[in-house]
Amino acid sequence: MTKVIGLTGSIAVGKSTVSNYLLTHGYCVLDADEISRHALDQGTECFKQVINLFDCLDEKGSIDRKKLGNIVFHNAYKKRQLENIIHPYVIEQLKIGIRTCQDELIFLDIPLLYEVHLEALCDKIIVVYVDETTQMKRLMQRNHITQEEAMHLIGQQISIEKKKDMADFVIDNRSYYEELYQEIERVLKVLKDETIYE
Repeated sequence: MTKVIGLTGSIAVGKSTVSNYLLTHGYCVLDADEISRHALDQGTECFKQVINLFDCLDEKGSIDRKKLGNIVFHNAYKKRQLENIIHPYVIEQLKIGIRTCQDELIFLDIPLLYEVHLEALCDKIIVVYVDETTQMKRLMQRNHITQEEAMHLIGQQISIEKKKDMADFVIDNRSYYEELYQEIERVLKVLKDETIYE
């Protein structure tokens, strides 16, 4: 039986680096962000619902994702409307991926795992962690934004400290890549051992 491992964190903590490591080492990883991007491909059911609600088409008839992002960025109601369209699609695709996976372990890369209450999909949850000061600094550098904009983005999610307390495993990403990879391998060893002895 496949063991389902949630992989989450908060913005700019380096979760994608962990996800890429798992992928390149042969593990099955379902990426919720990637699935949600495809939800808005031209012609999908989500696409039709979004263009009915939001003025966000470009000249080619595709969704202008930047325009859509600007619409929902400061409007909680419109953000919720968009999420109510995309989240059910993403959850359904994740469930299909879990059902069809033949591996011992499958990882669900879900940035908002706790925010959208998807803990029930997972047997165990890994949180990729950096302290809030490091998170702020990395986000400002990565997105070329002000501290105020970074605080707004971070404030949209449950704090990384709270997520750390909720996790089954914590992968600390405050140091160099080599140490991060060692942290990942440490967690993988425990997960594999648990699978063998169950």
